[in-house]
Amino acid sequence: MKAVIFDGPRKVSIQDRPVPRVNDDRDIIIKVQATALCGSELHVYRGHQPSDTGFIMGHEFTGIVVEAGARVKTLKVGDKVVSPFTTCCGECFYCQNEATSRCVHSKLFGSAVLDGGQAEYTRIPMADSTAIQAPKSISDKALVLMADIFPTGYFGVKSAVELRPKVDISQSTFVVIGCGPVGICAIISALHLNPKQVFAVDNVDGRLQTAKKLGAVPLNFDDGVDKMKEQVRNATGGRGADFVIEVVGLSPALKTAFDLVRPFGAMSSIGVHNAEIPWSGADGYAKNVRFQMGRCPVRSIFPEALALLEKKQKDVEFMFDNIMPLSEAVGGYDMFDQMKVHKIVFVP
Repeated sequence: MKAVIFDGPRKVSIQDRPVPRVNDDRDIIIKVQATALCGSELHVYRGHQPSDTGFIMGHEFTGIVVEAGARVKTLKVGDKVVSPFTTCCGECFYCQNEATSRCVHSKLFGSAVLDGGQAEYTRIPMADSTAIQAPKSISDKALVLMADIFPTGYFGVKSAVELRPKVDISQSTFVVIGCGPVGICAIISALHLNPKQVFAVDNVDGRLQTAKKLGAVPLNFDDGVDKMKEQVRNATGGRGADFVIEVVGLSPALKTAFDLVRPFGAMSSIGVHNAEIPWSGADGYAKNVRFQMGRCPVRSIFPEALALLEKKQKDVEFMFDNIMPLSEAVGGYDMFDQMKVHKIVFVP
């Protein structure tokens, strides 16, 4: 089969690989229908996140079950499925407590420990507790967003709000830092709560315009943090934002989040970070900021994220403007790396 292989920083290739087989009787094999490029993959692609080479890329994918292990109970050959970007056992402490992204047996698709879905076929371990039968309520195109980016954007907003449960959302100000696909999903999720306002931060004009069309107030990162702080404080009586969601995964973005949030405000970071936290303990103490960060437990929050996407499918249609054959993946990575497009979906 054809597959997209990571060969090193800014190097991927299309190679022939064996069709995967059931290795464990809880596995399923799927014929991939759609597989998308995610912004978090750029951390590896750009060399920001050190990684071994030689594995199949891709952690956003959908497909049809073509083989199922003997112990698989909830899925059968012919079922259409979507898989969260990490596997989970469904039985450990974390899986039982709505924290599937921290399953003790979890593996990340499209990494050195588990081949991903940018291929004609892929293997899904622990299928009963990992893969999800495709709901009929959303389109085949929108389904691939439920592997990662829509639940992750939703999780960023949900996590921030849960840190300050007594705040009046209708009078609150949100800031979303990063207007790539995950950031747009976070903006959609925040706007759905009907807050007073949502600011969107980026330095790519096309992304800022998309955020504006959805109803957010654009702030250009290149204007500098002082100007952004002034705009946010002018809109909040001098306080700063009640909720800030950081999606980028780079220290300058996280520091900007800290600068824009008000004292006793809430920050949620869902970007993939590899550096130190860019503020001191003294800074945090002086601001009484409430802060959470980390990977989205897609399997745990799938139903509630899906319920929102059902209502917002038209808002994400623009993400399917660039559907291309898997054979063109090398060029697709280059386009995505240069931020020429919002999203790329490959079809094997």
